[in-house]
Amino acid sequence: MVKKILLGLLVAVALILVFALTRPDAFRVERSIAIKADPAKVFALLNDFHYFGKWSPWDALDPAMKVSHSGAASGPGAVYEWSGNDAVGAGRMEILKTVPNSQVTVKLDFLQPFEGHNTSEYTLSTNGDATTVTWAMFGPSPYVSKVMGLFVSMDSMIGKDFERGLAQLKAVAEK
Repeated sequence: MVKKILLGLLVAVALILVFALTRPDAFRVERSIAIKADPAKVFALLNDFHYFGKWSPWDALDPAMKVSHSGAASGPGAVYEWSGNDAVGAGRMEILKTVPNSQVTVKLDFLQPFEGHNTSEYTLSTNGDATTVTWAMFGPSPYVSKVMGLFVSMDSMIGKDFERGLAQLKAVAEK
């Protein structure tokens, strides 16, 4: 009886591992919000990492988090590095490209608790007296991520943080 149970478990694990191979090779998480502020004001908050702590959804998770800035003061070449508790981990962001009042593209490297290399992108569009900000993160899904994705949705896991961050960005920009 024990042999049959162990064989059944082994087959189930094997099926899960094989099924994970069929999952997409990339992921994308995206959220948007309308902000009643000029695009230039919102763009300035996104294009300068010195403002990131004012609206970041993760800063409150570790008030003792260590943050450093290097490279350009803002725009392409600006670097933000962080190291904190298990809730925020450690990593590095670098602004790669900007289109004034329209887009900021960031290279995002997670170092802890899991290594990951993704792109984060903020796009701005105007709609009447509001600026719609879309925050997206996308990148590759290595095999381990595909297996984890069978049990935990990247969209539901990160999407809530994006929603909280965008709400905080809205509050800062509309002051």
